[in-house]
Amino acid sequence: MGNSALKAHLETSQKTGVFQLTGKGLQEFPEELQRLTGNLRTVDLSSNKIEVLPAFIGSFQQLKSLTINSNKLTNLPNDIGKLKKLETLMLNGNLLQQLPASVGQLKALRTLSLSGNQFREFPTGLGSLRHLDVLDLSKNGIQAVPAEVAELQAIEINLNQNQISALSPEVSRSPRLKVLRLEENCLELHSIPTSILTNSSVSLLSLEGNLFEVKKLRDLDGYDKVREGGSVEVHQFFWRQMSFLCQTVSAGLIFTHVLTTDLVLCLSRFFASRR
Repeated sequence: MGNSALKAHLETSQKTGVFQLTGKGLQEFPEELQRLTGNLRTVDLSSNKIEVLPAFIGSFQQLKSLTINSNKLTNLPNDIGKLKKLETLMLNGNLLQQLPASVGQLKALRTLSLSGNQFREFPTGLGSLRHLDVLDLSKNGIQAVPAEVAELQAIEINLNQNQISALSPEVSRSPRLKVLRLEENCLELHSIPTSILTNSSVSLLSLEGNLFEVKKLRDLDGYDKVREGGSVEVHQFFWRQMSFLCQTVSAGLIFTHVLTTDLVLCLSRFFASRR
C-alpha cells in the first residue's frame, strides 16, 4: 500500500476516530498510527498478514474497539492490558494459543472473540473482567471446561466446535450465564452436570452434535426447567457429521470417505471409552 493512500486514511481517521484498513496484505501494524493515539476509538485491521502487535498498542487510551480478525497473530503483548476503555476485542482466525495475564486488566471489556485460533486449554484470568458479556472460543481445540469458569461474568459463552469431553459442575455457579453453546464437541451424556439444568441461570443450552441421543437428555433432572427458560438444542452426533463420511460423485457414483480431524478425535475417544 502506498504512502499517499495510508496518509489519506490517517487524515480521515484524525477526523472520525476510526481507522479501518482491511485486506491490504499488511505484514506489520502501521507505525504511523502512533500519531493518533489520543483520539482513535476504533481500529480494524482484519484480513491482513500481521504477526505481531507492537508494544505501543497500549498507548491508544481512547480505543473502544480493536478488530484484527484473519491475521497471523501468535501472541499478544502485555501492553494490551493498558487499553482501559476497550469494550470489544475481536481476534478471530489467528494463531493464538494463550492470552497474556494483562488481558484481565481490560476492565471495560464486554466482548472477547477468539474463534478459530489454536487454544488447547480454556484461557485463564478472565474472571476479573466484570463487564464481560460475550466470550467466543468456538473453533479451537479446547478439551475441557474448568472450574474457573464459575468466576466469569459472561452472559454468553460460545464453545462450539472444540474437542470438549469434560465439563466442570462449577459452570452452574457462573452468576450471569444465560447462553452456553457446546455444539459439535465430544461430550457424552454423563459428562453434562445436572446442576447446569437444575441450579444455574442458564436458559439456553446448545448441545447439538455430541456423543448421545436426544431422547436420553430428556431423562436428566432439570431438562424441563431449561426448556421453559429457553431451549435445549440436541441432535445425534452423526446427524451433522454425515456429510463428512461419504459424498457421492455423480459421474460414476464413486463414494469418497472424508473424516475431519475433529471428528476422528471425537470418534476415537467415544470408542475408547467403551472398551
